[in-house]
Amino acid sequence: MVYLERADSLRFDQERIANAQILKGHVRFRHDDALMYCDSAYFYEKTNSLDAFGHVHLVQGDTLNGYGDKLYYDGNSKLARLRRHVKWIHGRANENPTILTTDSLNYDRAAGVAYYYSGGTVEDSLNTLTSVRCSYRPQTKQAVFSKNVKLVNPKFVLTSDTMLYNSETKVADIVSPTDIVYEEETDIVTSRGWYNTDNELSMLLDRSIIHHADGRTMTGDTIYYDKRIGFGEVLGNMEMRDSTQKVTLTGEYGQMWEENSRGFATDSALMVDWSDTTHLTFIHADTLFTEEIHYTDSALMDSTYRRVRAYYGVRVYREDMQMTCDSLVYWGSDSTIHLYKKPICWSENQQISADSMIVYIVNGTVEHAWGNGSALCVMQDTLDYFNQMSGKEVTVYIEDGEMKLMDMSGNALTIYYAKESDGSFVGLNTTESSFIRMYVEEQKIHHIRFTKETTGVMYPMDQIPGGADHLALFFWAEETRPKDEKDVFRKNND
Repeated sequence: MVYLERADSLRFDQERIANAQILKGHVRFRHDDALMYCDSAYFYEKTNSLDAFGHVHLVQGDTLNGYGDKLYYDGNSKLARLRRHVKWIHGRANENPTILTTDSLNYDRAAGVAYYYSGGTVEDSLNTLTSVRCSYRPQTKQAVFSKNVKLVNPKFVLTSDTMLYNSETKVADIVSPTDIVYEEETDIVTSRGWYNTDNELSMLLDRSIIHHADGRTMTGDTIYYDKRIGFGEVLGNMEMRDSTQKVTLTGEYGQMWEENSRGFATDSALMVDWSDTTHLTFIHADTLFTEEIHYTDSALMDSTYRRVRAYYGVRVYREDMQMTCDSLVYWGSDSTIHLYKKPICWSENQQISADSMIVYIVNGTVEHAWGNGSALCVMQDTLDYFNQMSGKEVTVYIEDGEMKLMDMSGNALTIYYAKESDGSFVGLNTTESSFIRMYVEEQKIHHIRFTKETTGVMYPMDQIPGGADHLALFFWAEETRPKDEKDVFRKNND
């Protein structure tokens, strides 16, 4: 039952307000553990309800206080309806309470939920939230906001259509398309997950995207993101994109550090360099690392460049050259690709290999390649005939995607098939020299130069000894060669 505890005056006016006690002055009611104060009221004792006016104050326990100009209270359903200039406070004043401000608020004491439906604001010690509709449960400190939701934090602004928020944990549960904006810094676009607005930890689901002002983005099926330290962990369909350096890194799993724009990818890892749109570079490996390196010499024209490291089962596809090796380092400072452990490069009908190699890219195209240790060049002439050079060191110069000049030094050996002008084969020439230079035109040997200290033998085609048509280092690995950007995911042959 609702009890009237005090009033300065009490009267009845059946013609004006039937079945009501008309109360004025310091009015106070009690219902269970709730007290209700006002300047005046109509008390309907038979229906266990009241209408309160002026300086309305509803108190429940020592943690709930509701204020407004009007209160309509039904003691049977325990529903309190506060109207006009409503402020509803949950928590003690010295304990950073949660404050709801609106013009119309209902508090269902039986269900333990307060809600507004025509616009309002919720404030706690950290955030200010606005929405058209909101329901708040004091027992769990959990709120549900819907329609034009906006959360303002000292560091960022979150906007959404529907969101759950806990005023104790400061965690926002994201259940609809949401945008989290750090001004001039970071923009997070997501539709499902959670965001801790206090420590800025989050889990973002359903292909969320993190945009940075410097042109970097991170996308994935699931992203664990720590904004404070600038770290993200991505599971499923990861994509890291740097529009400034023009590099994209993808994989099924990856991590990113905002400092120095560091990232790595594994499980179907792929890096695409699109700095030159005429020759995209596709690099696949078991694991790929990428990071920005900063020069300390400010006089240098380009003070920042990218370094990419690839480990195990490396496969590279470019239109002008294809490569395989065990590990690779790409230096953006001089646009060089360093290949280690069983590297092989292909261009048109030519294959180059060595213990280690460096490929030089100038103006977006491969200009030349250098190999050191057990160097081998192979040029396929026909299905069965291969022109070959081997030595300690090789340099190959490339023009318009074709090898034009090959220099071999250090115990240089060559095997090549001499031809008549009509293209018929004359014989097999084997030569040893300290240095050999081979000129190529239209993927065919044009002529060869040797140093003076040269020895060699020419075998007629019908007198070639067994094994003389292959150098000791010879191998032909066309089946390993990446055929296109999709073929980089195929495993290298040992």
